[in-house]
Amino acid sequence: MSAPSGHSEATATGDASADPTAAAVADDVHDSKEVVLRRYFLQEWELVSAILRRIVAAGGVAEPADVHRIRSIMDKYQEEGQLLEPYLEEIISPLMSLIRSKIMELGAGTDELLEIIKPLCIIIYTLVTVCGYKSVIKFFPHQVSDLELAVALLEKCHTMSSATTLRQESTGEMETKCVVLLWLYILILIPFDISSVDTSIASADHMGGSEVIPLVTRILDICKDYLSNSGPMRRMSGLLLARLLTRPDMSKAFSSFMEWAHKILLSVTDDFVDQFRSIGIVEALASIFKIGNRRVLHDAVSGIWNDCSVVMKTNIAIRSPLLRKYLVKLAQRVALISLPPRTPSWRYQSVSSSLGANLSSSTSGSSSGSTQQVDIDQTDTCSLEEDMDVPETVEEIIDLLLTGLRDSDTIVRWSAAKGVGRITARLTPALSEEVLSSILQLFSPGEGDGSWHGGCLALAELARRGLLLPSSFPDVIPVIVKALHYDVRRGPHSIGSHVRDAAAYVCWAFGRAYTNFDMKAVLEQLAPHLLTVACYDREVNCRRAASAAFQENVGRQGTYLHGIDIVNTTDYFALASRSNSYLTVAVSVAKYEGYLYPFGEELLSNKISHWEKSLRELAAQALALLVQYDMDYFAGHALEKLVPCTLSSDLCTRHGATLAAGEITLKLHQLGFAFTTDMQRALSGIVPAIEKARLYRGKGGEIMRSAVSQFIACISMAAISLNEKTKRSLMETLNENLRHPNSQIQCAAVEALKHFIPTYLVSAGEKIGNDVASKYVALLDDPNVAARRGGALALGILPYEFLLIKWMPVMSKLCSSCTIEDKADDPDAEARVNSVRGLVSVCETLTSNVEQASNIGEPICAFIKVTVMQALFGALDDYAVDNRGDVGSWVREAAMDALRRCTFILCRRDGVAVRTPPVAEDKSEPSEMDTNATTTTHKLFDSTIAQDLVAGIAKQAVEKIDKIREIAVRILHRILYNQEQFIPFIPYRELLEEIIPNNADLEWAVPAVSYPRLVKILQATCYSKPVLSGLVISTGGLQESLRKVSTSALVGYLQDSNINTIDEGKSRECLLSHDILWVLQRYQKCDRVITPTLKTIETLLSKKVFLNKEGHGDFYCELVNLLGSELKGSKDFAKLCAGLSILGYISSQLDITGTMAFSQLLTFLGHRYPKIRKAAADQVYLVLLQNDNLISAENMDKAQDVLAETCWEGDVEEARRKRSELNEMAGFGVANPQKSENWQETRRTPDVQNSTDENTSYSSLVEFSGY
Repeated sequence: MSAPSGHSEATATGDASADPTAAAVADDVHDSKEVVLRRYFLQEWELVSAILRRIVAAGGVAEPADVHRIRSIMDKYQEEGQLLEPYLEEIISPLMSLIRSKIMELGAGTDELLEIIKPLCIIIYTLVTVCGYKSVIKFFPHQVSDLELAVALLEKCHTMSSATTLRQESTGEMETKCVVLLWLYILILIPFDISSVDTSIASADHMGGSEVIPLVTRILDICKDYLSNSGPMRRMSGLLLARLLTRPDMSKAFSSFMEWAHKILLSVTDDFVDQFRSIGIVEALASIFKIGNRRVLHDAVSGIWNDCSVVMKTNIAIRSPLLRKYLVKLAQRVALISLPPRTPSWRYQSVSSSLGANLSSSTSGSSSGSTQQVDIDQTDTCSLEEDMDVPETVEEIIDLLLTGLRDSDTIVRWSAAKGVGRITARLTPALSEEVLSSILQLFSPGEGDGSWHGGCLALAELARRGLLLPSSFPDVIPVIVKALHYDVRRGPHSIGSHVRDAAAYVCWAFGRAYTNFDMKAVLEQLAPHLLTVACYDREVNCRRAASAAFQENVGRQGTYLHGIDIVNTTDYFALASRSNSYLTVAVSVAKYEGYLYPFGEELLSNKISHWEKSLRELAAQALALLVQYDMDYFAGHALEKLVPCTLSSDLCTRHGATLAAGEITLKLHQLGFAFTTDMQRALSGIVPAIEKARLYRGKGGEIMRSAVSQFIACISMAAISLNEKTKRSLMETLNENLRHPNSQIQCAAVEALKHFIPTYLVSAGEKIGNDVASKYVALLDDPNVAARRGGALALGILPYEFLLIKWMPVMSKLCSSCTIEDKADDPDAEARVNSVRGLVSVCETLTSNVEQASNIGEPICAFIKVTVMQALFGALDDYAVDNRGDVGSWVREAAMDALRRCTFILCRRDGVAVRTPPVAEDKSEPSEMDTNATTTTHKLFDSTIAQDLVAGIAKQAVEKIDKIREIAVRILHRILYNQEQFIPFIPYRELLEEIIPNNADLEWAVPAVSYPRLVKILQATCYSKPVLSGLVISTGGLQESLRKVSTSALVGYLQDSNINTIDEGKSRECLLSHDILWVLQRYQKCDRVITPTLKTIETLLSKKVFLNKEGHGDFYCELVNLLGSELKGSKDFAKLCAGLSILGYISSQLDITGTMAFSQLLTFLGHRYPKIRKAAADQVYLVLLQNDNLISAENMDKAQDVLAETCWEGDVEEARRKRSELNEMAGFGVANPQKSENWQETRRTPDVQNSTDENTSYSSLVEFSGY
């Protein structure tokens, strides 16, 4: 089978011969969708043709999956149906031949036939939806003898009903009806009298009678029924009726149908079925008037128009846009029947429809055609105007179409616009001028957006048909310019994007319809507006539409100054991003003559007052980028216009004006513009005027606070002269914004202070610096959390001169604010995050300005080593949780970055040279600490800090939050491979570099990627304990997928024989057991760590880790002791169950630890929670089955009976009596002092615990119980 395009086939073949896989991937990325679809259909066609051959050979569809497979392939070509057209004959012809042969073989009325043809019709109808019915029906069989067969089949199909409305579950009833209707659509065109085909006619007398032919009657009855259908059968039956009733031998049937339609349309009700029947009838009539003979239809014009008028006023038409669309379509075709067909001599004639011909004529004799057109325009109108009597019906229809241009639905307006164009083509010049004037009235200020949209569509249709003469341009072009900028505010949003899109369509139509001679002046007028929309419109479809219109005009009209360069800049893809359009594309276009001032005026007049906040901010930045082309214009006209707008009563206007004024001021300063005294006075008075007008209050006050802060930052960077009163006022404003609870306002205030203080306050002396620093330090103790957040950020941006005065109090206070306090009233994680960020900023500011040998530098760096680093290590243990989740992760994230930056500070202070990678003799074994490889000049950053640093960050790298894991690994990577500053003293550097390679771009946030690598850090004994304390959070956590991956990685590490143990003489399991005990001891009574640790131990024991191994006796003994203290008095059900399971595993061991664990396990048989008693009984029973040394043989059966027969979830006293019996059997004695003491303690506990603990306990019980 040949490809649709020989060039594409050759390209695909050439690519495949080189490197099929790589070439195909590269081509798919860079080629257009059409090329990709064509390339892959060559592969899919083999599958489709094989299925078709199998269907034809089997005489039907044997496998239903074949139909769904073909449908799924065809559905991909919905937007590129023309690609399938070369294959349609090979698909349609065999399927239709098979349907025809089966009809003749089995008869049209059998159920067996329907079961065969329904899957075939699904395939055919799929092609109809993709390629259109006109392309498909060309390959239907059309023998005369098929007509009666098709009618009989349609009658049989008419009795079927679809079992489902879902396309994916369709069994073919609807598709079969549509295919048979389309088959009749082509069969009904036979060039013989249908009466000669109808075998039911018995005599010639009947043929000459007044009755309709029976075969036709059968078709009409079914089609009338389908006209009330809501599916595609309605359209198919309408097309069939149009073909049938417009035949020359169907005059009786036509009259009968028209009478029926008239009766139905006049009896329309609000019934649901009547609505669809009305749509079907009007659609069928529109098809009839489209293809029918004018002489035959002329007599029915008045009746049909009266029916249209009646139906248009009904409630059904008001509610149904589809019905109004077809009524408009029918009305315009009625008008075309009423008017004589003519080609108006006054119509505009362009030189050529070929783009190449236009371009060639523009260089040689482009004015000839235009001159000819001018002659036509200047010809006496009387010589062109013919005597024409326009029927009253046509005038009424034109009024209907003009009303349709105002309709609320686009489909109605679009159909009305086409109708206006078609009818105007048959009118005289004078009448066409009246139509144009009526269209222009749609653009009056009082009209709505629908009228403007409909008017634009109508003008485009007139232009495309040459019915809008160049002499009308003075009236039309100003209207189009207004439509290009149409944007009407409606509450918190605006409407008008569809109007601007349609206006761009009008400009596109102008480019195609008119010659360069007539369009030159018009294009010069429209181009700035088109490019303004293309660069600055809010909607991407409008930007692209305007760009396409400009491109069409440049291409069609020949040479246009800088046209090609601008077309290349305003690319379809470049305009996809709004920010790119504003900040890149518009700046590139503005450098060409004629566009700067329209662009600036658009931004100043419309965009800075736009209702969308982000667009106003973008417009302010865009204005600043245009300043480079004319500083005087923006310093004069723009600022003079913006300054008064900052006090506007409209929030959007004053917000945008404030932002724009600041951005323009800053840009002017950067370009070296010298501000006059009056300009500086006006700029410095903006913020005091805003405060005096109290514009911070009420709705929008927060927006203005942020804008004012940005404005202060801009004038500070521009060094605008301020008097002392204004300085104090602005400083108070920023301090007030610093205390605001909105984080965006705080950040804007901090950014402004960063520039305001160095510009205006540093030169004021040490007293001011001391006061400012003291004020911000005091904010850290403010009861207002917002003030604490802002104070921490403000300290971070203070200049070196201010920090040097009070560096010790500042850093000490920030250090104490970094770590979470043991107070219930200090839950604010954001304040701690800001303190961490402020602290590291202070460190960098102080050390970046201190020379290596200065006396101040030594104590500062020593303080960083001793106090700051320890505070940051403490911040790594921030696991605070509130209703937002793990808010402590924000602090840990900031602390990791701060540790990295402080590490670089200390190493730079030590004077470490740029890294030279060490050469290892054997990279298979991790090296020891690099202490011997470095000199003794490293005083600040030592091996202890290096070890704590890597251990703390590595712990975060194995915890449960994907983002934190990825950030931690990235920071470790930067520490290991930093090119500017080598970080020494890192233990087991080679092992870390093997686990975290330099060049590999791994997705560390994916657990399956990170855990198998990071778990190998457990080999390093100096890191293993902290890393394990983080790893157990994942292996024993609640997230199922994360738990599986991390546990699998841990077990795989323990079982991997290729991993060499660093600590010779000890196995990995032994080292892990020591680390587990360390975690249990280090985090005693910390359920956040202990509970997942116990779950991890339970999982490892279930996978036979630590079991049946020698040397684990001490581990078991210590583990049992630790479990006793952890489970004592615990109310955490997950923790208790994990502990019971561990005790069960240990009790199965044949040594003394098994007896200890069993004794402790028995105590839980009398626990106060029934579920725990039941779980403990299950564990005891399993232990007795595995270890028969715990109870003597003569008591074993009795013990098992007690465990099995006792209702452990029942009365607690009964459970405790049974527990005493089991203790006696095991030889532990009746009394259990430990448990008795424990119980007394737990009985006393509720007296001192608050209700929150009890509620937590109860909710945990309910959750554990499964309710």
